[in-house]
Amino acid sequence: MAKHTETEPQGGLPNKDYQDPPPAPLFDTAELGQWSFYRALIAEFIATLLFLYVTVLTVIGYKSQTDPAHNGTGCDGVGLLGIAWAFGGMIFVLVYCTAGISGGHINPAVTFGLFLARKVSLIRAILYMVVQCLGAICGVGLVKAFQKSYYNRYKGGANMLNVGYSKGTGLGAEIIGTFVLVYTVFSATDPKRNARDSHVPVLAPLPIGFAVFMVHLATIPITGTGINPARSFGAAVIYNNEKAWDDQWIFWVGPFIGAAIAAIYHEFVLRAQAAKALGSFKSSSNLL
Repeated sequence: MAKHTETEPQGGLPNKDYQDPPPAPLFDTAELGQWSFYRALIAEFIATLLFLYVTVLTVIGYKSQTDPAHNGTGCDGVGLLGIAWAFGGMIFVLVYCTAGISGGHINPAVTFGLFLARKVSLIRAILYMVVQCLGAICGVGLVKAFQKSYYNRYKGGANMLNVGYSKGTGLGAEIIGTFVLVYTVFSATDPKRNARDSHVPVLAPLPIGFAVFMVHLATIPITGTGINPARSFGAAVIYNNEKAWDDQWIFWVGPFIGAAIAAIYHEFVLRAQAAKALGSFKSSSNLL
């Protein structure tokens, strides 16, 4: 099988066997006149709604099954492993379904990281975050509407810092967890990887879903695992508890910092975009 290579022609600029998409414009008002843009917003809204509905129901169901008041024990229910699978599995399914329509972000932190890497415009990034939060609110709202007594009794699946952990620990867990997720998103959707490893059938939503699964295993005991500001915000809005609101900043600041670090690491270290830009500038200057 032919091996993908880069050659060095005159001028020192490599001939690439893959094509990077052009950077998205900062302000792309033309998007506002395109039906595909609004279709993408609808897809993000519905996907985030479904994500919160299924995952919050899983959390509440687990707490109900393990509740001593219902003769439950710690061995009953799906367990923390099952909760992690619910979150990771839903991301796999929903990214697979929506990737060709909206990119399958379903997470303001992912959108923020892709915006910093110039993958989406500012207008698209802001509106994606808005509909993701609205979808999350509606998804949790459906859970409360269908199971109000269970919802209130088991804290509505809201993210809160667990007893015994400092706010710094919670913030660090959210930063690192989101870094893992967003770094995986960049790696799984990298056009260079797709070209070089075209003989390896890599389904991008799969590693993304696994990243969510693994992060949940590590951070559920600390923060309940946010790594998605829309998920945390939607649950906090519907549950409307003082503790949930006091800790809410952790689930915005942490994921946004983690996403920014992942974007910088992938784009400017692994892909060396800054070095490539500098080399291009030097080559152009030498030709003058």
